[in-house]
Amino acid sequence: MRLFAYRDPDARGGPLPGPAVTGVGYRELAPGEHVPADVVPAPPLPRPGKIVCIGLNYAAHVAEGGRGGLGRPRLFAKFANAIVADGEPVVRPSGTDRLDLEVELALVVGRHLRRASASDAAEAIAGYLVTNDVSARNWQGVPQALREGEHGDGQWLRAKGSDTFLPMGPVFVSADEVDPVAGLRLRSWRIPGGGPDAGREIPMQDDSTASMIWSPADLLRFISEQISLEPGDVVLTGTPSGVGVFRDPPVFLEPGDRMRCEIEGIGSVENPIVDWSEDPRPVGA
Repeated sequence: MRLFAYRDPDARGGPLPGPAVTGVGYRELAPGEHVPADVVPAPPLPRPGKIVCIGLNYAAHVAEGGRGGLGRPRLFAKFANAIVADGEPVVRPSGTDRLDLEVELALVVGRHLRRASASDAAEAIAGYLVTNDVSARNWQGVPQALREGEHGDGQWLRAKGSDTFLPMGPVFVSADEVDPVAGLRLRSWRIPGGGPDAGREIPMQDDSTASMIWSPADLLRFISEQISLEPGDVVLTGTPSGVGVFRDPPVFLEPGDRMRCEIEGIGSVENPIVDWSEDPRPVGA
């Protein structure tokens, strides 16, 4: 099953796990079917109960940052306020000019899990989404993003969980349609808004989900040992190498740029960057 999520003010529910989602309609896509251009995409799960994220789940990404293996998954979280739809702006907050993109396969939890076995964890995966784990690298404390005298926050909450830092593609693909363990190609691009490369898609990341250190089922089993998971929760499974902060010299996203993330068999999500002073959302309400 492939579902395309779109804005529908009259919608009062949907076919995905978790609480009923209002304001979002779902259209099942036939093979090769494309949605009309006038349909406004929406996140399939705009208000998940939990968003659990995995750091350092691709060996090449671990290596490009000069870090050693952890021996177990690194967990952090985002909030629902970070979710934006395909095409909506990602806001660069005041206090950072070191934004980076991270293409990630996200899974949707389909049933309650607590201290799950490996087989129960595998069976609990309802399906998959394309996401972009936008990151403020100086707040994250990555040395390559810090100017002299600067320090990170000491944790990743602000760096990863700020408003608009989780673009989510509109397509949900059920778990029986794709196999991340066998390998799905995942790629990202930076599209500069100015300069000599304006408008050109510059490749950033290119890898396969077969390169993940821990599989989606491994991750659910590990998380559920201490954190109960519920239907509709979302888990981001990590990003491959090629991010901007570890390039020489580092590359960061600027207002006017666009970023695009794509996963084979699922779809893509593309979003512009705007400065906080151009944030279209109302202030104070």
